[in-house]
Amino acid sequence: MTATPPPPPAPRSYDALIIGSGLAGLATALLLPTDWRIAIVTKRALADGSSAWAQGGIAAVLGEGDSFEQHIHDTLVAGAGLCDPDATRFTVEHAPEAIAWLRALGTPFTQEGGELHLTREGGHSHRRIVHAADATGAAVQQTLIDRVRAAANIDIFETHALVDLILSDRHAVRREAPRRVLGAYVLDVATDEVEAFTATHTVLCTGGAGKVYLYTSNPDTATGDGIAAAWRAGCRVGNMEFIQFHPTCLYHPKAKSFLISEAVRGEGGILKLPSHLGSRRFMPDHDPRAELAPRDIVARAIDFEMKKHGIPCVYLDISHQPAAFLHEHFPTILKRCAELGIDITREPIPVVPAAHYTCGGVVTDLRARTDLPGLYCVGEASYTGLHGANRLASNSLLECLVFARAAARDMAAQPRQAPPPVRPWDASRVIDADEQVVISHNWDELRRFMWDYVGIVRTDKRLERAAHRIALLQAEIHEFYSRFHVSRDLLELRNLVLVADLIVRSAQQRKESRGLHYSRDHPHTLPEARPTILTPPPR
Repeated sequence: MTATPPPPPAPRSYDALIIGSGLAGLATALLLPTDWRIAIVTKRALADGSSAWAQGGIAAVLGEGDSFEQHIHDTLVAGAGLCDPDATRFTVEHAPEAIAWLRALGTPFTQEGGELHLTREGGHSHRRIVHAADATGAAVQQTLIDRVRAAANIDIFETHALVDLILSDRHAVRREAPRRVLGAYVLDVATDEVEAFTATHTVLCTGGAGKVYLYTSNPDTATGDGIAAAWRAGCRVGNMEFIQFHPTCLYHPKAKSFLISEAVRGEGGILKLPSHLGSRRFMPDHDPRAELAPRDIVARAIDFEMKKHGIPCVYLDISHQPAAFLHEHFPTILKRCAELGIDITREPIPVVPAAHYTCGGVVTDLRARTDLPGLYCVGEASYTGLHGANRLASNSLLECLVFARAAARDMAAQPRQAPPPVRPWDASRVIDADEQVVISHNWDELRRFMWDYVGIVRTDKRLERAAHRIALLQAEIHEFYSRFHVSRDLLELRNLVLVADLIVRSAQQRKESRGLHYSRDHPHTLPEARPTILTPPPR
């Protein structure tokens, strides 16, 4: 006689459900009313997102001689004409408020003479980068984590992975019109059970999708979960073809995803060819701004030199700066390089480009609202229009803070109401997977062909090849997902393949080269800059 399976867990109900625990998610939770019941769901530990890896800092107009107009101008220039003017102004003008909030929380920013020390990074015309040495993300993240853990109204669910959003026209006990988001189904990795979290407001703060590429500066959490879930629910996505490749990721067999901050070039670091090619500086050959050119130009220049000379990396030299200066400004980089036998006070650092930031994402307005009522998106998973065709350095943490506050204000202005009852997750017709190797094999194949065909330099033929392979993988993964119990690895693979499809489809639509999207078949730039907006098929 077959045993009756236990009933699914009862839904958990909250005022706000925040999916993701990076700067966007933590800031949103802390900016919401303190009498709200809030859940933060994160698929690994609270500090495991991309925010903690950010080295450079947060851009804000705080220095003498700087202005909002100059920060806006620098952002528009880096964005290659594709930044949304309203989103850019909104973000820049709210930057000082964001920094003041972090300082009030006790964030240990680097100071000099009792004032905030402002550094400069590529693409910026002034020193305006607020930082905590070379580990700004980690310092900010830890400050917010301490506050969140101390908040009595915030429940934290670590090792809980997003499965899908709950929609009123599919999963509510009583169907609602128009369609709205009522929360999310979430896999508890520890118990291997899928739970329903219901909420009046759901906020996607799941970060980018760097793990779709073989080489990335991102942590393992960057699998495009929120972008994929929003698309499946019916939200538009924008500008997915613009994947920023950070020019300088440490090149070493034992250095997984270790970033060499933009600020190293901001403080005088020089890019050179290896010694057998004369250690020649090459950036002036590619752009008059040399090492301070925007990231897309620097990454493409490095890619060009590596392919031209058949070399595995180039070198970033900051050794001409005093050792004390490097110890003060780049202690994390200095320590990690030293662990690998590289003394940056005496020798250059081997670097390569790596996938770093997803400039596109879920389409939102200036209040972080998506196309679906009840659903917000903040941070790298969103497309606000700020970054255009290329994100300006240190505007990403800023965007998280500004739009977290905008989302919190919009949610708090609405009447509190309990979401309707929803149907529990149905796992009655699935079985345990017998071939986990399928997941790992497909993951590896996806990341390799995305690197080869949809990387820094693209062609129509390469995009066609990628699209063909994605279609095959999607069919295989859909069958696997339909038949077997879900796992975190399967969920991440399912999301990455969908995000890869969105990247390729967006790239195929752009018949020009602009910012981060460079096509050999379309090397010109069209006179009018238009975003690429994809709309899901009708449900």
